[in-house]
Amino acid sequence: MTRPPVVFVHGIRVSGAAWSDQVRLLEARNIRTAVVDLPAHGSRRGDQFSVDAATDTIAEAIDHVGGQALVVGHSLGGYMTIAAAARFPQRFAGMLVAGATAIPNRVFGLPFLAGYHVLRRLPDGGEAASRALLSRFASGALVDEIMAAGIATEAVPDVVREVADFDVLEALRSFSGPVWLVNGTLDHFRLHERRFAAVAGVELRHVRRAGHYLPTTHPEEFAAIVAEAVDTLAPLTPRGGNS
Repeated sequence: MTRPPVVFVHGIRVSGAAWSDQVRLLEARNIRTAVVDLPAHGSRRGDQFSVDAATDTIAEAIDHVGGQALVVGHSLGGYMTIAAAARFPQRFAGMLVAGATAIPNRVFGLPFLAGYHVLRRLPDGGEAASRALLSRFASGALVDEIMAAGIATEAVPDVVREVADFDVLEALRSFSGPVWLVNGTLDHFRLHERRFAAVAGVELRHVRRAGHYLPTTHPEEFAAIVAEAVDTLAPLTPRGGNS
């Protein structure tokens, strides 16, 4: 039985380091993993963020682990995972999306832009505030790893502009492979989850009393769901569609 590897895609401002706990938990289950840094984040700070550049990055990561994977995305990473699946379906054994079932638009991005302007005016560029926020949702060791990889507050305007124009439901409908949507019951990004779940082939899962930062607040439970998806997909089979 060939188990697909897992490629993790992070949320806004952070980097692949946000998945460090998940990597450790899944590799303890003998599941191969990889993480990406989206354009303008982590090791790619200074690059221009765009949906196309982000989905190219995801496709490259899948190629690096063998050409087909379960892709797991959280928040911004969830939207970009859906976008990449629409562009490169043959590379996807399936996808698991957490905290990304609110339909984006320009109004939706206003709180992110407001936060960006506040953080950029602080003497340290918002580093201390970002650490304090992360400390509410992640262990101290994980916060240290995330902060060491860098907080890309400067990426927010480009991300908001790009994602506001992304038709996420159309992209989701275009992918015919297995899809898991995983939300905490307290996540404000659940706003339109019923519309997402109505798409054929989509399975909706909930984690009780979890919020938007589900992968870091409930790491063992989230890793178990990912591992279940991996075992569901094994063995890998060739897929049709564009490459």
